[in-house]
Amino acid sequence: MKKLELLAPAKNLECGIAAIDHGADAVYIGAPRFGARAAAGNSVDDIAALCRYAHQFDAKVYVTTNTIIFDDELDDTFRLIEELESVGIDAILVQDMAIKASPTGGGWRGLDVHASTQADNRSPEKVEWLRSQGFSRVVLARELSLEEIREIHERVPDVELEVFVHGALCVSYSGQCYLSQHCFGRSANRGECAQMCRMKYDLVDADGREIAHQRHFLSLKDLCRIDDLEALADAGAVSFKIEGRLKDVGYVKNVVSAYSQRLDSLCRKRPDDFQRASRGHVNYFFKPDLKKTFNRGFTDYFLHCKRDEQGILQGRQADIVSLDTPKALGEYVGRVKEIRRDSLTVAGTAAFANGDGICFFKGSEREWKGSEREVKGNDLVGFRVNRVEGNRLFPLKMPEGLRPGMVLYRNHDVDFEKVLSGKTAERKIPVKMVFREIPDGFELSFDEGIGMKDEGECRKGVLKIEKTLAEKPQRENIVRQLTKLGNTPFVCDEIIIEGDADKYFIPSSQLTELRRQVCLTPSPSRREGKEKPTPNPSPREGSQASQTIRNNLPLPSGGDRGGFLLNVSNRLAREFYERQGVAVEPAFELKEPPQAMLMQCRHCLRYTMGYCVKHGGQKPTWREPLSLRLADGRAFRLEFDCKNCQMNVFSR
Repeated sequence: MKKLELLAPAKNLECGIAAIDHGADAVYIGAPRFGARAAAGNSVDDIAALCRYAHQFDAKVYVTTNTIIFDDELDDTFRLIEELESVGIDAILVQDMAIKASPTGGGWRGLDVHASTQADNRSPEKVEWLRSQGFSRVVLARELSLEEIREIHERVPDVELEVFVHGALCVSYSGQCYLSQHCFGRSANRGECAQMCRMKYDLVDADGREIAHQRHFLSLKDLCRIDDLEALADAGAVSFKIEGRLKDVGYVKNVVSAYSQRLDSLCRKRPDDFQRASRGHVNYFFKPDLKKTFNRGFTDYFLHCKRDEQGILQGRQADIVSLDTPKALGEYVGRVKEIRRDSLTVAGTAAFANGDGICFFKGSEREWKGSEREVKGNDLVGFRVNRVEGNRLFPLKMPEGLRPGMVLYRNHDVDFEKVLSGKTAERKIPVKMVFREIPDGFELSFDEGIGMKDEGECRKGVLKIEKTLAEKPQRENIVRQLTKLGNTPFVCDEIIIEGDADKYFIPSSQLTELRRQVCLTPSPSRREGKEKPTPNPSPREGSQASQTIRNNLPLPSGGDRGGFLLNVSNRLAREFYERQGVAVEPAFELKEPPQAMLMQCRHCLRYTMGYCVKHGGQKPTWREPLSLRLADGRAFRLEFDCKNCQMNVFSR
């Protein structure tokens, strides 16, 4: 039986609680510092409150401490982790190996350490090495296919594999993007990414000829793998991660609900193979719809790709990139039918409401009359609906460039947002209550249906009281008082009153106190005060470790200067690698190498534009190397590494 975990993002305490309420088995949240989203930090007190709430359902809380760390931050980092451990978090996500080289060796009492996707985890060898360093879970690179995930699982079956299933995509392998640091001194490895991938670029050849003008060549669509959960589970994944620690509570409610319901369906379909990792049943009061939540259009990325005998990636999709806009499109709602001075009609079946946000791609007359690709043009234009009369929309201001036949999208649905702002779900743990007489009073126990055979392990409470026979049976009052579970995480499915336990008079206040006592008792399925785990395996010494690490560095094809790709920014991390015979260079953030590789992408512009001859594309007419050029003139050289089927971006 494999436990499947839906892992949700938590921007803050409110989002974390909403994620649990809507079916998440775990949440990941940023600490006050050292998380890969600097703008999404939370106080330790809020994280403690989230732990208390989540643990009622055996849901887990993971904290992101996955930035690289500077020497003067080491002591603060270790103190923070100790403080987080003391409030009950279940794991930390780590990129910097200084945490494994800390005085505790990364083996805090009862605290798991997960290798963040920022550690660039894309090969069986890298995952095997991480396991040897004591990591209990590895968050895999988003770019991996089912075939590659399965291979990693088969090679390293005793490591939990976490995979992304939904949300925004980084165009570069995580941990290997230095473009923001190079341009603005804002490091992605420090949680301060300036999102250079969402900007417009010109594509220029070696002769300075402009091949394409001001397109979003590095802006990918959003990930959506809701139809692939079963395949991912069969490939070896156990945790399904939703991206979005900067997203609001409405996003969390909608996306978590959609994926949780799909995982529930999978567990019902294959009950002998899968079960959910946490407890509780969720009642939903709305119908989730992923198209109505922020998205740039969806892609399953490289999930269904396979490598042929020559190592060429087959099954690539050309439409993973959102060339026209990095903004949210939303859902398709129809086409413009008729335009008047102050309004337009829509041909389609969608219903509209005052305040809806509508958008369209503005192009020239030649473009919008042509193919669907030409219709989109380059500019996304939006307007707010001021008034609705059936399928006639009255914008607050009529947008320029709108013509009959244009495709319309809704990126803000007022009615759906109203639904999300209310109560949309309720999560409860079904229990069977047993009330019995004991020699010195009465006992109440909750059987939470978690597969425990030993009755003594149930959640229990005892009421010590002098027994007084009642004038009439008290069953009705006992049932009424004990089943008032209102604001607790429980709902009573069945109550059993054993023997003659209802023949005694028991004050309602004492029955209420007994019920509260049981509700507040820690779940027997959670081990409080875990013992310190077995010490981590000793790091591999000498040439074997050195070879493993060096072979898995994503070195550019032009040479062997890639030591900075290990992102070593402090003495402990440097010593960690040196003990294993690995020579390292300072992190990019400490010393920028000349003509350094700034990105490494599985997304390839040659392929996207139909010029990859290895995939049957036409032979390019331009002279390489190509460059991507910002509007201010800064340019970045492209290298096409066909052997590894990827594209590298270099400084010039």
